[in-house]
Amino acid sequence: MMYLPKASIIVPAYNAETTLVECINSLLALDYPAEHVELIFINNASTDGTADILNQYSSAIRILSEKKRGAAAARNKGLLHAKGEIVAFTDADCVVESDWLRKIAPPLHDSSIGVVGGRILAKRPCNKTEEFGETVHDHDRAINEFTPPYAITMNWSSRLSVLKRVGMFDERLRRAQDVDLSWRILQIGYKLMFEPQAIVYHRNESNILALFREGYVHGYHSPRIHEKHKAFLRRFGVHKLKVKSPIDVLSNTIVCSQRNNTTYCICYFIFESGRSIGTFIGSIRCPCIQPVEPKIKKMFFNQDHTEKRS
Repeated sequence: MMYLPKASIIVPAYNAETTLVECINSLLALDYPAEHVELIFINNASTDGTADILNQYSSAIRILSEKKRGAAAARNKGLLHAKGEIVAFTDADCVVESDWLRKIAPPLHDSSIGVVGGRILAKRPCNKTEEFGETVHDHDRAINEFTPPYAITMNWSSRLSVLKRVGMFDERLRRAQDVDLSWRILQIGYKLMFEPQAIVYHRNESNILALFREGYVHGYHSPRIHEKHKAFLRRFGVHKLKVKSPIDVLSNTIVCSQRNNTTYCICYFIFESGRSIGTFIGSIRCPCIQPVEPKIKKMFFNQDHTEKRS
């Protein structure tokens, strides 16, 4: 028989009034034994109509409140109240397939697996910029290609006992908490698994300015994660956060143009440029960036392709 454990689905919500209804309705429509599902939504100090929307569903979902800002604090609040054997995470701007939980829960029957991550696609209909976001949130590459791998919380499942054993999310981190938690889970001996049939649709960034900002945020928080896990990363031969100059970003874009369409290449260049600037600014507070050639010291930098982990 298929392993269908009791599951707590945890969704942090901050100022999510424009996306929350679709998210809730998709979770209420899950093809999973109703008595085995607990839906926990955490209002993370929202200032819009999020609380009112959640209250409209109070008979079907569990509503918690967390005043400390940040997805890590919100998810931890949910974990402390979760009753399921497993927990699954998605975001308030996501919509899940009806069989999502049936696909992402059963692999956890294997006690060696610490995290199962599913496929993350752009919510349809979508424009080309939003479609490019599937590259940014490519769970297959994050788990199966990157070294060390990591999982993304917008489509994640774990046994509750594993998350409590490892100490849950680090609330000091405003971003990349999922990378940090993934690496801590790996360090206590568990594996990560990608399940392509467990699908969520995410509302990706829809314009170039927002895509640049997303790249900047990724880069800005990357040095801190690398600094925190520098001993672990040394096992993989990573001693410093490798960076590239803007010239390298441009040359990679040219190579990219030989395989992809123009819109994709523009999105790639914008995102990677944002990340290079973010990495440079973020590295000022963390002494983990590799020394660079004197002639390009004043330029902004981007992570090496093989180091795209956070």
